[in-house]
Amino acid sequence: MDAILDFFRWLIHLIREPGELVVWGGYPGLSLIVFLETGALAFFLPGDSLLVMAGLYAAQGSLDILLLNLILIPVAIAGPICSYYIGGKMGPHLFNRPRSRLFRPEHLQAAHRFYDKHGGKAIVIARFMPIVRTFVPVIAGMGGMGLRRFHLYNVIGGAAWVLSMTLIGLVLGTRFPILVRHLEKVIVVVVLASLIPAIVGFARVRLQARREAATPVKPPESPR
Repeated sequence: MDAILDFFRWLIHLIREPGELVVWGGYPGLSLIVFLETGALAFFLPGDSLLVMAGLYAAQGSLDILLLNLILIPVAIAGPICSYYIGGKMGPHLFNRPRSRLFRPEHLQAAHRFYDKHGGKAIVIARFMPIVRTFVPVIAGMGGMGLRRFHLYNVIGGAAWVLSMTLIGLVLGTRFPILVRHLEKVIVVVVLASLIPAIVGFARVRLQARREAATPVKPPESPR
């Protein structure tokens, strides 16, 4: 029990201060977090902020930006493939799972609505939306999206996500060296910024649920 509690304390600390993983975990640690967030339904992990921080560390010379992208882009592509097969195998059973600390049915429902609205493009767009990017590939697998089509969108989305996030960190760290000297403060700002889309998405889900609950159900018309 103590080991489990220690793990969750470490996980919370990691989410608050992802820069520590960049320093101690290096490329393997970064790869593990990216894969877990995109391929193992671990929506709570700090994907965006971690990639930006990796770019900042690359700007100060702790990581190589080319090697970073050569490693993380394939991992970011492999993760959603795993989620796609999870959706194909488990399907509707995921919607029937009870709510828990690590699983929220409303996140899956929000991803379902997002996928219904945007179709295949959702695979690319969702990459830049925390939580949603974790579950959209699952929905694609559940919906029977063609594997070749899924691979196309997945490769584009994975490459665009990793490249954009790491290069943002690299450019910021190169153009504004003071940011590298104040990484602790930058971490807080990046984490907060990456949480904004998730907060907005959560608010929309709650608002939609309230509207649906407030809408009276019309009784079926009697046959004439």
